[in-house]
Amino acid sequence: MKILSCEQVKEIDEYTIKHEPIASIDLMERAAGQLFKWITDRFGRSERIVVFAGPGNNGGDGLALARMLAADRYDVEIHYIKFSEKASMDWEINRRRLETETSVPMNYLTRANQFPVISSGDIIIDAIFGSGLTRPVEGLPGEVIKQINRVDATIISIDIPSGLFGEDNSANNPENIIKADYTLSLQFPKLSFMFAENAPYAGEWVVLPIGLNNNAIRNTISPYTLLGNSDVAPLLKKRKKFDHKGNFGHGLLVSGSSGKMGAAVLGAGAALRTGIGLITCQIPSHGSLVMQSALPEAMVKMDKSEEYISDIGNTDSFSAVGIGPGLGMEPESQKALNNLLSECKKPMVIDADALNILSLNKKWLSLLCAGTILTPHPKEFERLAGKTENGFSRLKRQMEFSKGLNCIVVLKGAHTSIATPDGKILFNSAGNPGMATAGSGDVLTGILLSLLAQGYTSENAAVLGVYLHGIAGDIAAGESCYESIIASDIINNIGKAFNTIRRTET
Repeated sequence: MKILSCEQVKEIDEYTIKHEPIASIDLMERAAGQLFKWITDRFGRSERIVVFAGPGNNGGDGLALARMLAADRYDVEIHYIKFSEKASMDWEINRRRLETETSVPMNYLTRANQFPVISSGDIIIDAIFGSGLTRPVEGLPGEVIKQINRVDATIISIDIPSGLFGEDNSANNPENIIKADYTLSLQFPKLSFMFAENAPYAGEWVVLPIGLNNNAIRNTISPYTLLGNSDVAPLLKKRKKFDHKGNFGHGLLVSGSSGKMGAAVLGAGAALRTGIGLITCQIPSHGSLVMQSALPEAMVKMDKSEEYISDIGNTDSFSAVGIGPGLGMEPESQKALNNLLSECKKPMVIDADALNILSLNKKWLSLLCAGTILTPHPKEFERLAGKTENGFSRLKRQMEFSKGLNCIVVLKGAHTSIATPDGKILFNSAGNPGMATAGSGDVLTGILLSLLAQGYTSENAAVLGVYLHGIAGDIAAGESCYESIIASDIINNIGKAFNTIRRTET
């Protein structure tokens, strides 16, 4: 699913109206029908529905929705925030329809002290501002938004929470943005939904299709994509009857240090569950018993140091290399990483302490081979690329960093973003808060190492690996709950995640 700018969506709206052809009021009716279906599928007639509408087309959506709800015997009232003498043409049409077809009361708010009494059992529909907003909300609408946010009721925003911008909110006023429980985004998600600082506003968001023109969508170029099963399923390789372990690569995982051998076990276990043919784990020598007891399927290469990695040596016999989980920051380990980057030309994934070492030695970034996958969380990325003010500016920095180093940057988070050197950003739609647990990142490193060793390109490995990781976490959550998930649960559900993705192919 493409993530488009608000201006691009407006252009697709206009193209659809012209080429379907369909009148703009009928397209609004189609959108309101999707909103109506979503709400009536989840909420009964016992709740009062209070619609706050502005004078634009977002308000028009709200009026059309109110009419449909009233026709279905829902208890509805409308509060029109009259901060302008003008209203859109489609808004006016829907106002007349509302008056002639229903008995829904329409109250005019011209002052903030006219705000209605709302109880905790009510449902608020936010239809004040849509995605065309270009400056922070102030005045009467801002005061109304503040009061809505203070009410203990369920808030549902149409298309986008009023006051939120679709992309960059760095110059916005956070006090005058609706804090929705649900956002019903029309046809496309908004880029601003991908950033953690906007989660209090967007709440749980869903995308509702409203039938915009497919040709226009196809021909509209965006660097941003939200990954789903249909994007990932075609990437999966098929195994042939006479394939053997030699066909699926031999990976080297360099990880572990005193007290952190679990990271190596998790990474290696994930690599094996993702289908790697062979895996060798280079670990401190004192961890050999731990590794071979936990994973008899893995081979062990013992470092000469008992406590940490000190010398990696030649990697020519391996298909791909992963380094970082539990590595530690010992000077000898830093030197070993430098030697690896200087000499190894194999596909590589770099995580955790290996990233922290690079942050201390940024000149070494020039040693990265094209296509290397880096997997930082936000703080690790900040140490690598510098501090940014918000999610939008960090995304731009991520794109620049990926292009400048010709590498793949997997920035981990609720919507993990994958930046490619050609300027693309792919956001993950899978995963859940239960995956915020020790070792989850080590599992991802193992998955990525496995896919690289099996011959997937760096971009495809990153896309498939991140999505597999998220789906496995979702399956684990479905079988238990967010709080109880541990990293091993993600590993144990990788097979089911493959099957979930494969079902899209058939």
